[in-house]
Amino acid sequence: MIARNITVRGVVQGVGFRPFIYRLASQHRIKGWVKNTNEAVHIFAQGEEKSLKLFIEDIAAKAPQAANITTIETAIAKPEPFDTFEIQNSENVSEAVTQVSPDIAVCEDCLYDLEHQPHRINYPLINCCHCGPRFSIIENLPYDRPNTSMKEFEMCSICQNEYHNPANRRFHAQPVACNSCGPRYTLFQWNDEQTIQTDDIEMILKIMAAGISKGKIFALKSTGGYNLICDATNENAVSNLRNIKRREGKPFAVMFRNIEVLEEYAYLNENVKQVLGSFRRPIVIIPSKKALASSVSMGFDTIGALLPYMPFHYLLFKHLSTDALVMTSGNLHDEPIIIDDSVALSSWRQKIEGVVAYNRKIVNRIDDSVIMHVENGPDIFIRRARGYVPEPIIVENRNFEGIFAAGAELTGTFAIGKANEIILSQYLGDLKNYENYLFYCQTFENFCRLFRFKPKLAVSDLHPDYHSTLFAKQLGIPLIQVQHHHAHVASAMAEHGIEDTVIGIAWDGTGLGTDEKIWGSEFLICTPQHFERFAHFEYIPLPGGDRVVDEPWRTAIAYCYTFWKEKLFDKDIEFIKTLERSKIFNILTAINKNINSPQSSSAGRLFDAVAVILGLGLRPTFHAELPMRLEAITSKLPSFEPYPFEINNNIISFAATFEEIFNDLKKIDKDYIAKKFHDTLVKAGLEICEKIRYEKGIEKVILTGGTFQNKYLFTNLFNKLIAKKFKVYTHTKIPPNDGGIALGQMYIASSQH
Repeated sequence: MIARNITVRGVVQGVGFRPFIYRLASQHRIKGWVKNTNEAVHIFAQGEEKSLKLFIEDIAAKAPQAANITTIETAIAKPEPFDTFEIQNSENVSEAVTQVSPDIAVCEDCLYDLEHQPHRINYPLINCCHCGPRFSIIENLPYDRPNTSMKEFEMCSICQNEYHNPANRRFHAQPVACNSCGPRYTLFQWNDEQTIQTDDIEMILKIMAAGISKGKIFALKSTGGYNLICDATNENAVSNLRNIKRREGKPFAVMFRNIEVLEEYAYLNENVKQVLGSFRRPIVIIPSKKALASSVSMGFDTIGALLPYMPFHYLLFKHLSTDALVMTSGNLHDEPIIIDDSVALSSWRQKIEGVVAYNRKIVNRIDDSVIMHVENGPDIFIRRARGYVPEPIIVENRNFEGIFAAGAELTGTFAIGKANEIILSQYLGDLKNYENYLFYCQTFENFCRLFRFKPKLAVSDLHPDYHSTLFAKQLGIPLIQVQHHHAHVASAMAEHGIEDTVIGIAWDGTGLGTDEKIWGSEFLICTPQHFERFAHFEYIPLPGGDRVVDEPWRTAIAYCYTFWKEKLFDKDIEFIKTLERSKIFNILTAINKNINSPQSSSAGRLFDAVAVILGLGLRPTFHAELPMRLEAITSKLPSFEPYPFEINNNIISFAATFEEIFNDLKKIDKDYIAKKFHDTLVKAGLEICEKIRYEKGIEKVILTGGTFQNKYLFTNLFNKLIAKKFKVYTHTKIPPNDGGIALGQMYIASSQH
C-alpha cells in the first residue's frame, strides 16, 4: 500500500472533476479524498502501486470534456487509515486561484433527461456536472453553490439526493435544479397598459412559436445576457428587428435547428462541424449556400451560424416551424448586452411581442463568441467571449503576477496576470461609449474579486486619450505604456511562447506611433522587449481626424489629392461627382493648412479609400463595413498581375496603384479590381519580408491586426510566405484585432520587468 498527494491545476472546477475523480478512485480501488480549494484540486490517494499508477494516468487521459488540465503534480505521502474515498468540503488556502470554467453548452445526457426524467420534463435550465452555466453565474472561488447566483435556490429532496449520490451524473453539480426547486422562465407581454405574464413553460413555448411564425420578435434571456430573436426566413420580421436595434447593415447571427439543417444553408467541413458542435458553441462565419431573409446577411455571401446551446433553445425549436432564428445580442445601440430583467422590460415594452426571462441573476455578462472559418489556414477569432472566457493563456517560465493590462479602446478587453497565466476579460465593446466603459470598470472589479487579483503594475496603450489608458493611470500604480502595434505582435508571440526576434506585420485601422503619427501598416522587427520599425505604407493626411472612420470619403479624397493634386477633378471619379464642391474644397483646405489632418499610414484607411473609389459606399453603417464589402466582391476567378507600387527607403507608395485602379474602372469589373488590389498588398508584404530576411536573417513572421480578419488577404499572404520558406505564426486563441492587445501588453510588461 502506497500513498500520493496529487495536485491538479487548470480548468478543473465546474466541469464535474471531483465526481470524475471519485468514480475513477472507485474503479481503481483507491482510498482517500478529493477537495476543491481556490487554487487547485487536491487529492490524497492510496492503494496498490499498480492501481495508483493507472489512477494517476487516467486523470489526464479520461478527464471530462470541458476540463483543461495544465499540470498534475504528485508527491510521496504517508498512508493513512482510509476505508473509502470521499469528496471533502472546499477550502480557501491562499490568494492563488484555480481556473474558472467557461459556460458549457447543454450535453446530450441532459437533453435525454429533458424528455424522460419526471421532475425535469421540459425543464428549460437543466444541467449536470458536464454542462450548464459556469462563468456567467460565479461570484467567488471555490466554485461551490454558495459562491454562485444559484445560492438563492434551495435544492428539493430529489435534487439533494442526486447531488450527494456518487453514482449520479449530478453528483456535486453546483447549479443542479429541477421544475420543483430551480429558477423559472417567465414570459412578459403587454395588453394596453397592463403587463401580463406566465411561467407555464408549455404556454411560453406555444406563445413564442405562434408569434415567431407570424413575424413577431421576442427578447430571450440566454446564458450571458438577452438575445433578440425572430424567424430568419421572414424578411419583414428581420427588417423590423433592424429598426428596433438601429442596426442598418451589420449581418445578424443565425441559430439553426441542428447541423443537418445548417448543411442545407451553408458549406460545412468536418472542422467547422466540430467547432460548431463543441461545448463552447461559438458563432462561426461560413460561406452560405441557400438564402435566408435578405436582411439577415445584407449582401454578404456568408452566414454567422450557431447551434442551440441552452435547453430552452431545443425546447423552442420543437415548437417552431422555422429551422432558423436570428439570434442577436439584446442591447441598445452600441451598448453592452442587457442582463437586468427590469431594463429588458423597460427597453422593449410595446416594441416587441414579449420578453422571456428567468429569475436567476447573471453575474458576469458575456456575449457569444465569433470565429471566422478559414479553409486554407487557421480559423480567425473575431470575438472571444462565451465558451472561452475566462480560460487563461499560459506562458511557461513567465511570471505575470500583479500585472494589469488595460487593452485598447475600440474592442475593449483587459487582462490580469496570475503566476504564469494571463486571464483575458470577455469582449467589452467600444470604450468611447459610457455604458461600455462602466461595463469595463465593473468587470475589472469582478475579476479582482473572483481571481483575488491585486494590481501592482499597469500597462496600457501609448495613446494618452484612450479610456483604457486613463483607467490604468487612475489606479495609482506604476504604469508602462506600450506602442499599439508592438503589442499586436507581442500578443501572437505570447500565444506561441516566442522569445526570439520576429518580423511582425501589424495592419489595422489606427494606433499611435512613437513619432506621434497614426500607424497601421507596420513591418516591425520585434522581440518581447523592443521593436524597430522597418517599413510601412506612406503617410496620408486624414482630414477631420477621427471623422474619417464614419466618413471614409474624406480619406478617399486625401489619397486622390496626395497623388493627383488639383488634377483629381479631371479624373472623372464617380464618388467625387456625388459630393458638393464646397465640401471637397473644405477638405483640401484642411489638408493644405494642416487643420485637424493627422498623418496616417493605416492599412484600414487605405481599404476605406479604395472601397469608396470603387463605389461601395460613402458612409459605413457599422465598423469596417467598407473593407468587408471590398473583400466580399473579390472575384474567385484567377486575377491579373497585381498593381504596381514603389518601395523607397522602406516606405511603400501606392501612387501607381491608384493610377491603375482609376484606369481599370473604365475597362474591367470591380471584383477584378478588388482582387488585384488585395494581391498588390500581398505582394508588398512578401517583398518587404524577403528584404528583411536578406538584410537581417529573420525567418519568423507574425501576421496580426484587425486587417487580417480579411480572409482573402490573410490566407494568401500566409500561404505565400510559407511557400517562400518563412515560419509563419498568427493567432489561434485570441482575435487579431484590438481584442488581443491586452495579451501583448502583458507579455511586453513581463519582459521589461
